[in-house]
Amino acid sequence: MSSRAGRVALAVLPVGFIGYLFVYPVTRILVMSLGGGFGDVFSSGSTRSAIWFTVWQAVASTVLTFVVAMPLTAVLSTFAFRGRALVRALITVPFVLPTVVVGSAFVALGLTGSVWGILAAHVFFNIAVVVRTVGGVWSRLDRGVVDAARSLGAPPITAFLRATLPILGPSIAASLSIVFLFTFTSFGVVLILGGLTYRTIEVQIYQQATTFLNLEAAGTLALLQLVGVVGILWAYGRYQRTRSVGLELAPEEQVLRDPRTLREKATLWSVVVGTLGLVAWPLGVLVARSFRGGLGGWRFLIDPGRLAITPGEAIANSLMFAVVGAAIATTVGLMAASLIARGSSVMASTFDTVLMLPLGTSAVTIGFGFLVALDEPIDLRGSIILVPLAHALVAIPFVVRSTLPTLRAIRPDLREAAATLGASPRRVFRHVDLAIVARAAMVGAGFAAAVSLGEFGATSFIVRPNSVTIPTLIFRLLGRPGAVTFTAAMALSVVLMVLTAALILSIDRLRAGELGEF
Repeated sequence: MSSRAGRVALAVLPVGFIGYLFVYPVTRILVMSLGGGFGDVFSSGSTRSAIWFTVWQAVASTVLTFVVAMPLTAVLSTFAFRGRALVRALITVPFVLPTVVVGSAFVALGLTGSVWGILAAHVFFNIAVVVRTVGGVWSRLDRGVVDAARSLGAPPITAFLRATLPILGPSIAASLSIVFLFTFTSFGVVLILGGLTYRTIEVQIYQQATTFLNLEAAGTLALLQLVGVVGILWAYGRYQRTRSVGLELAPEEQVLRDPRTLREKATLWSVVVGTLGLVAWPLGVLVARSFRGGLGGWRFLIDPGRLAITPGEAIANSLMFAVVGAAIATTVGLMAASLIARGSSVMASTFDTVLMLPLGTSAVTIGFGFLVALDEPIDLRGSIILVPLAHALVAIPFVVRSTLPTLRAIRPDLREAAATLGASPRRVFRHVDLAIVARAAMVGAGFAAAVSLGEFGATSFIVRPNSVTIPTLIFRLLGRPGAVTFTAAMALSVVLMVLTAALILSIDRLRAGELGEF
């Protein structure tokens, strides 16, 4: 088999998977929306209210996240201290938690039906985006420019505003764009905390499709959201092209310094302890509420009475879907990453961008697309396999990002030597590429499993009585009256939090240095 034929063989599964499960459903939504009567949809007061709330809460969440995250970003980018790596890891934990766990934590704080609860949950989720995106540049930024400004008599704040801030501009724009996109397409947090008062476009799509069965209106709203997301990405890309500058980044150990004065030490630890305290508070309350009134909520998980599906069955479903979804995502993602690593720059860049689209697209839009499109050639809408397929679709970008750097680092002469000895492209991939990339692939599989465990947006559309997952059962328990079911929802959220944290810790043990692009 020729090298060209081998690349074609590698492309068949990833292209077919993305084409049928993403491009085709989204196209069906777009076609449906064109005949859905834009005027009727936008004349609705609830729709206009959802559009307005979506935009302003995303702006407010982004600004608040920046304000809360920047002090920690500053001290982590300036000082070297014992426990710095641990602080960075702890602040990242909220970002990987399932939305229903975070929603449940803020419900436990009594913030249901409060816009402040929604904004606080969004800040909780996204602090790590600013800390890691901006801090990744700031902590390696040559201090010579700042020192020069200080030597000319500029006070610290002026030196920061005139010297450091302009250089950090592109990384700040990147972090704010990511936070805005996440909050603009927020679903689980708003659905749980918004009550009957606050709805985003994402929640409106869900309600139009599942409650009112108005698929045309849901399609129109999905199109509106896609246009908004594309507009945000276009504006960000244009800013990056016009403002980005080449940076000479130094190793962190050459930039970071020990805190020298009592004032610096007090500032450092007050910021670190204060920010970590804000992050730990909702999770601590969540655990405490799961034990309110004794062990009644935990007993309910074992003996739920007349509940249609038991928590044990939901946990088993989630674990099964995590394993199957991770296996599918790893297989497809590894083949796609290998194709990108071997392809021409234009082809690789285009294919890489297409593979990332599901990650940037609303999960509700993906689930809604499954609902309206996957009835032919085989009707998958009632099949249990659709749940892990949806999870794998969202998780593939994580596998690609984890394995691509390693695949690109493989020396071509290793593949050429195997081919010279008579190995087919398939055997070259199996015995050369796969042997080298196995560790990175396991990291990607771990991320895929974590994504599957917490996925709620798409699953809420396609879940059936026999395929209820932990996040969907938590949402149902929160909607039932009674103190016992509420406490059980808290307990099940703790179970999901522990499972997700265990997976992330396993990933950290597997990672070697800066393995992968996360």
